[in-house]
Amino acid sequence: MLDLARRQRGVLTRRQLTQLGVSPAQVRWRLGRSWRLVLPGVVLLDWALPSDLQRCIAALLYAGPQSWLSGPSAGVLHRVLAPTPRARVHVLVAAPGRPRDVGWLSIRRTHVVDERLVTSGALRYSCLPRAVVESAAGMPPDEARALIIDVVQRRLARLDDLSHWIEARRPNGRVVLRRALAEAAAGAWSLPEADLARLMSRSSVVPEPWLNPELRDADGCRLTTPDLWLDDVAMAVMVHSREFHSGVIDWESTVERDSDLSACGVVVIGVTPGAIARDPARVIERIERAYATALRSGRRADVVATPRIVSIGRLLSAGAAGSRGGTVDDGPGAAAGITSRVMSREVS
Repeated sequence: MLDLARRQRGVLTRRQLTQLGVSPAQVRWRLGRSWRLVLPGVVLLDWALPSDLQRCIAALLYAGPQSWLSGPSAGVLHRVLAPTPRARVHVLVAAPGRPRDVGWLSIRRTHVVDERLVTSGALRYSCLPRAVVESAAGMPPDEARALIIDVVQRRLARLDDLSHWIEARRPNGRVVLRRALAEAAAGAWSLPEADLARLMSRSSVVPEPWLNPELRDADGCRLTTPDLWLDDVAMAVMVHSREFHSGVIDWESTVERDSDLSACGVVVIGVTPGAIARDPARVIERIERAYATALRSGRRADVVATPRIVSIGRLLSAGAAGSRGGTVDDGPGAAAGITSRVMSREVS
């Protein structure tokens, strides 16, 4: 009994207790005195409140051996989401299992059971790409986009794997997920950069921009990576936001690093996420005006830019086209086509 209790962090089912020789009367006597009932038929061998880990184990014991943690619960275990105290636990069961909500536990049924589950002790949970997709599907659109962009930028999941799980899930919610995947595929490193790219893609004045290209000066030395780049006039558009840096010092050093671009003659335009959200027309006007001035000057800084992918405009338009499709006709080729083209064009 002690070995099983240690493996399951002190959480056992009534059936397990009976098999270990604990009578129903003994269980009843212990409950309310030194043990706690955390879910129907699932007992914590302690009167303290269960930890988040113990709640996850209890959820799996309650849902049965054909269950596994999914969505935000799996995302926390993969460390792509921050833990929320006393959050709901999300579990998937293979069809024809019955979906239901029991207290803080949500059980959902799935017909997609061909994933390789991650196991750790008494825990079973979704692979990282599926956990990210299912988590993003339950978030507000901007949070979903930020999560997918962050995971791709940190190289925690491949584009093709995310695309697979987007198309494998039920149709509702695919619009936002496809758009986020297209933005991440285009090279966006943060949500503000993705917003800026979408804003610039609507301009009829500036040419197709590049996201986060590699820049080198005339001597071959690396320069600061611009958020958005207009290559014909060597113009960098930088998104300056404290929210996406670890602190004030990091944010200020990021702003100061832009000076190496100016020293090489690069035209640098700074924008903020707040300006993009509040007055996008003014932002686009500033960029277009600066671009026109640089174009008239006839001068271009002596820097070499290497795009991460050949074309982001087609990717963003492809993501938008995929989002316009109906939920019935949308097939796995939509986002998969986007990501397969990106993977073949990525610069290592």
